[in-house]
Amino acid sequence: MASLRCFLRSGRNAVSVILRREFHKTSPAALQVTVRDALNQAMDEELERDERVFLLGEEVAQYDGAYKVSRGLWKKYGDKRIIDTPITEMGFAGIAVGAAMAGLRPICEFMTFNFSMQAIDQVINSAAKTYYMSAGLQPVPIVFRGPNGASAGVAAQHSQCFAAWYGHCPGLKVISPWSAEDAKGLLKSAIRDDNPVVVLENELMYGVPFEMSEEAQSKDFTIPIGKAKVERQGSHITLVSHSRMVGHCLDAAAVLAKEGIECEVINLRTIRPMDIDTIEASVMKTNHLITVEGGWPQFGVGAEICARIMEGQAFNYLDAPAIRVTGVDIPMPYAKILEDHSTPQIKDIIFSVKKTLNV
Repeated sequence: MASLRCFLRSGRNAVSVILRREFHKTSPAALQVTVRDALNQAMDEELERDERVFLLGEEVAQYDGAYKVSRGLWKKYGDKRIIDTPITEMGFAGIAVGAAMAGLRPICEFMTFNFSMQAIDQVINSAAKTYYMSAGLQPVPIVFRGPNGASAGVAAQHSQCFAAWYGHCPGLKVISPWSAEDAKGLLKSAIRDDNPVVVLENELMYGVPFEMSEEAQSKDFTIPIGKAKVERQGSHITLVSHSRMVGHCLDAAAVLAKEGIECEVINLRTIRPMDIDTIEASVMKTNHLITVEGGWPQFGVGAEICARIMEGQAFNYLDAPAIRVTGVDIPMPYAKILEDHSTPQIKDIIFSVKKTLNV
């Protein structure tokens, strides 16, 4: 009987030890979110947050969007807030601008930004200039969004990058996200902004998954417009890029790191207003600069960055001329092999880095 009591007592002690023990808690696995879903989340959260927000464009409602970015929104919010339009960019962009002037907050989707040329008078003359022309009395809180730049196999009329086009115009803010966090945080900031904002997405990035932090999963998460992000720290050379080319820069930096070359990679995030301070600080550290973009070279984003560096204090820190890696100065060909030769590749960035560093 005594031995039985001893056994039971030891058993209770063992249980109490187990209950007191602090097990190692593993952090939850990072959530993988595609750029498409991040954009969808941003619009969903802002539509829920503010009843003045609505989405209009070709096939955005019943078809869930040409690229399924607006999937599920029509079923959730109905015909009044998710609106299918006829194929007339000038018409529905004008309706959206008028709605913004009347106090609503429209999201105007272009199926691709190549089609925004049909509506460029509404974007520039009606949306971008009105706040200035009204002496600050008439804000135009509107978002123009859709895929921008080269896709795959869609040739000359569907492959242009409009970052430089819209970045040229005062009165607009222009953002160009790369990752899922960029897409969600910047689009939410754009929808809340009282100015017209052009959101340049990339069709080839829609299906790409990124890890999304716990902070970014919050409905209150935003990324400030006009602030770049250093995606990779480095000491030998600065690579500045936006949209899909940020990934190319990071891939090139990984290859070069194996050869002892450390690249600092800056994700612009915003084209206008440009965060030149972050670029200058990096150039003053690395003493070398390369810009990378998918658009044409003349009067491009890279050209503007190089000019601003030349005009500022960072110019005195350069040990070699700044170099631009861009798309080729031709309309986009249709044949795949020619298309590949017309857009920047990882090998082009690596070659330019070694040329700049003279290695």
